[in-house]
Amino acid sequence: MPHVLIIGASRGIGAEFVRQYRAEGWQVTATARSDDALAALRGLGATALALDVTNAESTSRLAWQLDGAAFDVILNVAGVLKRQAGLEPPTDADFDHTMHANVLAPMRVLPQLADMLAPGAKLALISSKMGSIGARASTSSWLYRASKAAANSVLKDISLEWAAKATCVSFHPGWVRTDMGGEGADLTAEQSVTGMRGVIAALTPKDNGRFLNYDGSAIDW
Repeated sequence: MPHVLIIGASRGIGAEFVRQYRAEGWQVTATARSDDALAALRGLGATALALDVTNAESTSRLAWQLDGAAFDVILNVAGVLKRQAGLEPPTDADFDHTMHANVLAPMRVLPQLADMLAPGAKLALISSKMGSIGARASTSSWLYRASKAAANSVLKDISLEWAAKATCVSFHPGWVRTDMGGEGADLTAEQSVTGMRGVIAALTPKDNGRFLNYDGSAIDW
């Protein structure tokens, strides 16, 4: 039975990944922070692990909780968005929280998983087109944009380090109707995740280190 690890599955895109992979018969291990979210994941048939990606002590416990596991797919979904207009300077607290969740967290979590990759494993970091520099045409939420550009850099480095054993990509999930995306977004979580799962299934080593839309089309870094 193939095995997927989903980091940040309490709601939205992460929870939809859990639902879809379980429906396909996959073994699913998923993380969340709250007791209610962990219970909901168990209700979907997942193995649920408590993880706060912004807490160093919590992230340091992840490796031993997963000891002996081998994952065919790893998904880093966890992230936060602080909305800002124009070039509004962020507060120290907003900067620290955003950068901890979107950049420092994958730098702490993902390296722990290097020995837990099944043959032909695939890793996807859920990023955002807002982190693209080449495709950028707006300055809204510039703190979030900066954090996702940095997260893309993290993914690129991991793709180089793990090139011999995994195919690693960064995803723009589309504009999705979640708590983060809002009710006016273009896609449902089901549509976004269905698209990304199809792309993940078709990835080959030649795709390693790419930045992709949820439909598989390329995005400028």
